Amino acid sequence: MSTAASSDRIELMQTFIRIVESGSLSAAAHQLGTTQPTISRRLQALEQRLGLKLILRSTHGLKLTDDGERCYAQARQLVATWHALEDELTGTHDDPVGTLRVRAPHAFGQDQLIAPLVDYLQRYPRLNVEWMLNDRTPDFISENVDCAIQVGAPGDPSVVAVLLAEVPRFVVAAPALLAAHPAVQQVHELPQLPWLALTSFYHNEVALQHTRDGQTVNLAIAPRLASDSLYAVRKAALAGMGVAVVSSWVVQEDLARGALVQLLPAWQAPPLPVWLTYPWASYYPARLRHFFAMIRDVMPQLTGTRPVR
Repeated sequence: MSTAASSDRIELMQTFIRIVESGSLSAAAHQLGTTQPTISRRLQALEQRLGLKLILRSTHGLKLTDDGERCYAQARQLVATWHALEDELTGTHDDPVGTLRVRAPHAFGQDQLIAPLVDYLQRYPRLNVEWMLNDRTPDFISENVDCAIQVGAPGDPSVVAVLLAEVPRFVVAAPALLAAHPAVQQVHELPQLPWLALTSFYHNEVALQHTRDGQTVNLAIAPRLASDSLYAVRKAALAGMGVAVVSSWVVQEDLARGALVQLLPAWQAPPLPVWLTYPWASYYPARLRHFFAMIRDVMPQLTGTRPVR
C-alpha cells in the first residue's frame, strides 16, 4: 500500500469520525475547514472502499448503521494510534504543536488565566491556542473543544474531571450602602439589606457557611439587580446598589482600598471548585498533555484561588 493511499485512508477515517461527532456533514466541513461536498465525497469514498453503508441520512439527521457503529469505534482507535506513531517518528511526541482549543469561564478566562496562558505560548512557539470564553459546559465533541476549565461541579459524568483548586467567596458591599442602613450584627440580618444576584450561582437564596464550625444558613433574598456577569455584579456593588456574594479574587483590590467592605467575614459562601475537564481518549497529543500539567500546577497558585482543603 502506498504512502498516499495510507494518508488518504487516514483522512477518510478522520472525516468519518468528525461527521459522527459533530452530528452533520456541514458541521464536519466547518470544523475541518473544507466544504460540505468534499465531506460528502470522502464519506462516499470510505463506504466504497469498505463496501459498507455507514451512515443513513434523512430529514431528521444522521444515523449510524450497525457497520457504521463498529467502524466508528475502530476508526477512533486507529486514528489515535496513527497520531501517536506519527508524533513519535517525527520527533513531536513531546513538542506541543498545532492548535489547542480551550473553553474557559468569562471572568476567570480574561483575567487570572491570561498570564499563565501567555507564558505557555511563549515556551512553545509552534503552538496556537483558541481561547474561548463561555461559562456554559461545552459539548466537547460536537463543538470541537479539546478541554475546558470550569468553575462549579461538572455536570457530565462521562468526561474526565480533575479538581484543580477552589475559589473563596465573600459577602461584600460598598461603605455608602452600609452607611444608609442599620448595622448588620448577625448573619440572619443580611436579607434586610438590598441585594445583587449572580445568577450563575445564586438568585433568590444565598447559602453561607461559618468558617470555624461549618454551620450553614440559607438566606432568602430579593435582588434589586440580577446578572450572570461577575464583573457587572462587582460594578453594581461598587456603585452601592446592593450586597453581593463574589469570588474573592475579583474584589481583592476593592477591599484593600476600602471601596468595598467584607460583611461578617466569619460567614462566607462555600468556595467554588475549579475543574479541568476533557473527553477520555486513548492518546493525548503533547499540546494537551503539557497544557494539563501547566494548568494543574498554576491554578492553585493564582491570586484568589487556593488548594482544595
